[in-house]
Amino acid sequence: MFDEERFRELLAALENWEEETLAEWLEDHPEQKETFETLSGYERKRLYSPEDIEGLDYENDLGFPGEPPFTRGPYPTMYRGRHWTHRQIAGFETANETNQRYEYLLEQGQTGLSTDFDHPTLTGYDSDDDHSEGEVGRIGVAIDTLADFEDLFEDIPLEEVSTSMTINSPAPILLAFYVALADNRSVDRDKLRGTIQNSIFKEFIAQKTYALPPRPNIKLVEDVIEYCTEEVPNWYWANVSGYHTREAGGTAAQEAAFTLAAGMGYVEAGIEQGLDPDDFAPRMSFFFVSQTDFFEEIAKFRTVRRIWARVMKQRYGADTDAARRMRYHVQTAGESLTAKQPMVNIVRTTIQALAAVLGGCQSLHTNGYDEALSIPSEDAMRIALRTQQVIAHESGVTDTIDPLGGSYYIEASTVELEERVLEYLAEIEEIGDGSMKEGMLRGIENGYFEQEIVDSSYQWEKRKAEGDLKKVGVNCHTEGGEDTEIELFQANPETEERQKERLKRVKENRDDSLVEERIAALSEAVETGENIMPYLVDAAKAYATEGEMMGVLRKKYGTYEDPGVF
Repeated sequence: MFDEERFRELLAALENWEEETLAEWLEDHPEQKETFETLSGYERKRLYSPEDIEGLDYENDLGFPGEPPFTRGPYPTMYRGRHWTHRQIAGFETANETNQRYEYLLEQGQTGLSTDFDHPTLTGYDSDDDHSEGEVGRIGVAIDTLADFEDLFEDIPLEEVSTSMTINSPAPILLAFYVALADNRSVDRDKLRGTIQNSIFKEFIAQKTYALPPRPNIKLVEDVIEYCTEEVPNWYWANVSGYHTREAGGTAAQEAAFTLAAGMGYVEAGIEQGLDPDDFAPRMSFFFVSQTDFFEEIAKFRTVRRIWARVMKQRYGADTDAARRMRYHVQTAGESLTAKQPMVNIVRTTIQALAAVLGGCQSLHTNGYDEALSIPSEDAMRIALRTQQVIAHESGVTDTIDPLGGSYYIEASTVELEERVLEYLAEIEEIGDGSMKEGMLRGIENGYFEQEIVDSSYQWEKRKAEGDLKKVGVNCHTEGGEDTEIELFQANPETEERQKERLKRVKENRDDSLVEERIAALSEAVETGENIMPYLVDAAKAYATEGEMMGVLRKKYGTYEDPGVF
């Protein structure tokens, strides 16, 4: 970027500035801290200059938008051609209530649907199961049978919307409900667009809503990969999630590395099934958090795209740009939201959303300001959606592609983070004796990932307690705001009984002999190792429950006991 003579002149000028101008200023104006660190604890220099990007190769390290390594964006025109999908999550109480929230958000200009499920659904239990008591409809929508999906998507044209479902262990079952609903409505499967999270590795690493042991659960992931590639070609068979790694206290490098390693594990699983990565990898997306450390997050998003493009080419032999192009959804950081002075959360979310956009996301959920207190209210969701719309239409940041590209700080931070991520990937590969899939499984089984997150989380909390990490309204600027009154979402205390009664009616009206026949067919497929997806769709159409289908899998594979890290 500079010829050698000019570069030497710049370095000499920098040294002169440090020895004279800066040194003289610091004598009477000391800096606020001895060291400045990012949210992840990575030290930051006082000033970045051409010296920090001396080894940067523009063509190979940055390139151009829409071309490998995709550092500057996955598509040639980015937001000049189309804004990211505004995908606000909805999910609470019963399918009817969530459907009403869907309708409200679509009326407000949302461009994609996203669904959160309650804890029983996430772990594969029916609402009337003893395990579900007190949890039905609490943190997401309760789903037991296809009848709930019929209510959930009432008056919503499946062929016209993109739907994301945040579900992992029972992901094949929820996907089966969706496909069965489409079939019953005579919607062509190739018109279905959306994502099933199906990112089981992260459940054992961070979120802990698993239903089966890791290894058999990977078999289910393989079935979904194969089924979607052949039957639902425009559906994303996984949304590989790093969100919960970061929310649990992980660093930016851990979030990026563990998510990339999981994605590599899934690619290896697909290849082991005899599939070509150029055929199935384009229908895998990723899911990251956007924290409040603005520049660190932007560097992270650029880093993961660059590494993924190289990995897919060099390790897995992907030839097409589609297979090497990383697409990802971003959610702003729930962990960052505070119950104290909750309206300040709007500011935090705006910063995080802007970082996601400047980092080049394809889909975005912005959190409601009241989410530290309850399920977000309609007012909070409207403000969160409006935040995205203001960024899209008023800020001007969408007018040019990768506007921060070339910044000494951004490029140096991207390179630094890439190095940290590659170190983690090498460790995981070593754990798996050269296999990323095996490295993920063994790292789960021996507690490697949990211990890494625990260690970083401890340092994070220590910095907060010591005041090094400032939290407005919590450990600084705490004056005022205590009396802020906001209207919170109020859950219906009768939700659980209403859902149980609905499930009872479905069971009374269905053909039990047909259910038994299709559950038996599913059991046989599980025993013989067949792809279970067609059998799940058939069982769904007979109004078999999620718990009945998951029961077949639990009977075969058992449950999982977390080894812990202590």
